[in-house]
Amino acid sequence: MRKIWFVSAAIFVVAMGGVASAEDAGDPTAVKSEDGKYLDKDGNPTFKVTADGTTDWYTYSGYRRYHSECHVCHGPDGMGSTYAPALANSLKTMSYADFMGVVASGRKNVSTAQENVMPAFGDNPNVACYMDDLYVYLRARANDAVGRVRPAKHEDKSEAYGKAEDACMGHNDKK
Repeated sequence: MRKIWFVSAAIFVVAMGGVASAEDAGDPTAVKSEDGKYLDKDGNPTFKVTADGTTDWYTYSGYRRYHSECHVCHGPDGMGSTYAPALANSLKTMSYADFMGVVASGRKNVSTAQENVMPAFGDNPNVACYMDDLYVYLRARANDAVGRVRPAKHEDKSEAYGKAEDACMGHNDKK
């Protein structure tokens, strides 16, 4: 049986009130790295882009995951569409906890002329297993740290990332 622990973590973070407020997505500057994942001063996942344009693995992976799962509605590079909002703008003020909650549980907006529905992706491993990657990529887009192209250079995937990915995707399940 596959366990999507990222969803449990998202629900916990949302239940605990999150790490940053919705009014302030926080300073995205990376101050710490844990097994290839960069964190800001508040402990939220964030991006790291070096002077030569090399991105961290999460930003690179987030680009790939975003364009395989999210761009159909939210437009290329998080720029939005007539159907869904620009996530590159949303991540300027949306907290990590709010992002995780919306992606996992979905959202229904009926206060507009046209009803908008964001489906829940908490049970879709192609999204749920990569929520941090998506957040980091969109946070980098929101802060103009990466452009509207696939990152040309990136750090290697860490061993810890690979193990977490395998576990989330069910590759370690014994049948």
